[in-house]
Amino acid sequence: MTNFKDLYQQYSTDVYRFAYWLTGDAAEAEDITSETFIRAWVNFQPARTETLKAYLFTIARNFHLHQVRQNKRQAALVETLADPNPGPEKLAEQHTELQLAQKILRTLPEADRMAFILRVEHDLSYAEIARILAFSEVAVKVKVHRIRKVLLEARLEKEAVR
Repeated sequence: MTNFKDLYQQYSTDVYRFAYWLTGDAAEAEDITSETFIRAWVNFQPARTETLKAYLFTIARNFHLHQVRQNKRQAALVETLADPNPGPEKLAEQHTELQLAQKILRTLPEADRMAFILRVEHDLSYAEIARILAFSEVAVKVKVHRIRKVLLEARLEKEAVR
C-alpha cells in the first residue's frame, strides 16, 4: 500500500478512536491522528510490528506520550491572582486626594511649600533644602512637619465627612 490516501482512508478511523481513548478529547485525538499519518508517511520505516495498523498505533501512542511529557513542564495559569494595580475606584480616590493636597499646598507660603516638595517629592535631605532655601536646618524641619500636619488634618476631616 503506497498511496497515502488509501492508507489514511483505511486506518484513520481506528487511529482516531485509539487516540480518543488515550486523551478523552476530540480535538487532541484529531491532532494525534493527523500527526500519526504525517509521521508514518514521512518517516516510513520497515514495520517492527506485525501489522501496519499496530505500527500506526505505536506512532500515535508515542506522540501522545511526548505531548504528555511536554505538558507536564507547563504550569497552568492561576486565574485567581488579583491584579496588583489599583482599580478605577482606588485611582479616582487617589486622584481626589492628590487634588486636595495640591489645593492645600497652593494656599501655603512659597517657602513652606518648596521645603515640603523638595523633601517629599525630590527626597532631598534637610541640610540640602536648608542650603537651597537659605534657612536653618531646624526651620526646614519645622516647615515640613507643619505641612504634613496640615495635610493629615485635612485628610482626617475628609474621612470624617464620609
